Amino acid sequence: MYISRLALDHYRSWEHCVLDFEPGINILQGANGLGKTNIVEAVEVLSTGSSHRTSSSLPLIEKGCASATIRANVEDDETQHTYEATIVARGANRARIDGGKSQYMRDLIGRTPSVSFTPEDQRLVAGDPATRRNFINQAASLLLPHYAQLLQQFTHVAKQRTALLKQLGDGTNTDLQYSQQTVLSGLEIWTGQFIDLGMRLTRERNDVITRLGEPFARIYASLAGDGERAALAYEPSFDEVMLFDDPGAEISRHFQRIYPGEVARGQNLIGPHRDDLTLLLNDMPAREFASNGEMWTMALALKMALYEAVSAQFESKPIVILDDVFAQLDESRRGQILDFAMRQDQVLITVAAASDIPQTDAVHAHVIDVAALRRQLQDGGDNDLVAMMAQLAAGREGDR
Repeated sequence: MYISRLALDHYRSWEHCVLDFEPGINILQGANGLGKTNIVEAVEVLSTGSSHRTSSSLPLIEKGCASATIRANVEDDETQHTYEATIVARGANRARIDGGKSQYMRDLIGRTPSVSFTPEDQRLVAGDPATRRNFINQAASLLLPHYAQLLQQFTHVAKQRTALLKQLGDGTNTDLQYSQQTVLSGLEIWTGQFIDLGMRLTRERNDVITRLGEPFARIYASLAGDGERAALAYEPSFDEVMLFDDPGAEISRHFQRIYPGEVARGQNLIGPHRDDLTLLLNDMPAREFASNGEMWTMALALKMALYEAVSAQFESKPIVILDDVFAQLDESRRGQILDFAMRQDQVLITVAAASDIPQTDAVHAHVIDVAALRRQLQDGGDNDLVAMMAQLAAGREGDR
């Protein structure tokens, strides 16, 4: 599977952009600030429905615009499909497949599977829990068919419950007794849904981390080569799901105990939005004891484990994205990841300079000069761009 053409419309720093890729290794080369990462990030969004760089859609849209469009021609064996994602500043993001009717964004997830390696990967070991939750969500969205919809439902319920907690903590209502009675009744309903969806989300996350655990440990041992042991440990906020035969009852009692604190803070104090994932090195939390090099190796092993799981899930090789990672790694790890990349169907690599890529005669790459691409688009000399943007506009008009 590979992307043969990618078109962006009002995506981040790109007003418009059309570029062609080839099977094998593709290198986007250019100075920092030209938009290389924005291009490969668009592939990640098309693949997983989200970006590791942001938790909301707004930063993905060019400043001053209402929406952004990502469109890709994807080829697999003898078939070709066109996938389109429309990212909106307000409302729900939408998708199209082969120019068909408008669908949910989640309907695109997994149709162009990809795994990204980025400079931020080390934060999977030592960063904040939100970074690791984002990784879990992206991995689960690729590996579990209904996970994206479940996560969307849980997020909606969590927002509704938060709003009611804030109302209960607000003492400015004119008819306070009536208002509190109404809000309490609503809170009971939303709490029940919160617990039900949260338990399902916890079980699915546990399933994904279990699937990643074995390849992660094996790949780390292969990369490190020093006899050290690595493992993954899921830390669910709803740990009752793993401990009790009737976790719902236990979680309900937990909510009753923390109710005053939730009202005082106007927040959901427990739930999957507070889950975490710990990477262990020799049975100790790596974020506290691992060296910088060991953290990088663990991050690489985790992403490679995801790659292995996605490959098995789809029975094909995902697109591999290497975003400015060579400049972050020492020579040994650069060689390891380059060897991994050379065995893939398609790899998208961003570099500031050609010297960032380890030199080897075995690398045959399609190189895209991003600065030249910028100049070409500014000069308005790409007829393909004009035609494709017109086609995108016609598609949007036809859906109204």
